Amino acid sequence: MPDSKITMTSSRPYLVRAFNEWILDNDCTPYIVVDAGVQGVQVPTEHVSNGQIVLNISPGAVRGLVIGNGALEFSARFGGVPMQVFIPLQAVMAIYAKENGEGMVFGSEPGSPDPDGTSDKDDARQGGDERPSGRPTLKVVK
Repeated sequence: MPDSKITMTSSRPYLVRAFNEWILDNDCTPYIVVDAGVQGVQVPTEHVSNGQIVLNISPGAVRGLVIGNGALEFSARFGGVPMQVFIPLQAVMAIYAKENGEGMVFGSEPGSPDPDGTSDKDDARQGGDERPSGRPTLKVVK
C-alpha cells in the first residue's frame, strides 16, 4: 500500500441520503438538526434556537427535496409563508426518525463541526488532543 494519503470526498451526503431513505422505508418521519451558524445556511431564522434548527424533511412536509453532494435544499412553508431552504451539508449535524430517535449524529469528518461546536482546526489551534494513531475505535453511546 502506498504511503501517500488518498483524499476522499465527504461521506456525509451519502449517509444523509441513505438514512433519509431508511427512515422513510420504515414509515417514520426524517428530521435533521442543522447548525444555523454555518455560512450559506438559509433557514427561517425565527425558528432557530441556540444556533440550531430541527427540520422535518418528509415528503409531506417539503417539496422538491434534493440532497446533493454539497447541499440539501427544498421548499416548504413556515407559518404559512413559503420559503426556499438551502443547507450546506457540513451544517447537517444529525438525521433521525422522529418516532424513535434512530439515526446518526455527524461531526467526525476533518473540518466538520463536531456536536460540541469545535472542529479539528480549532483543536489544532488551541493545542487540543491529537488524534491517536493506529486502529480506529468505536464506542456505544446510548
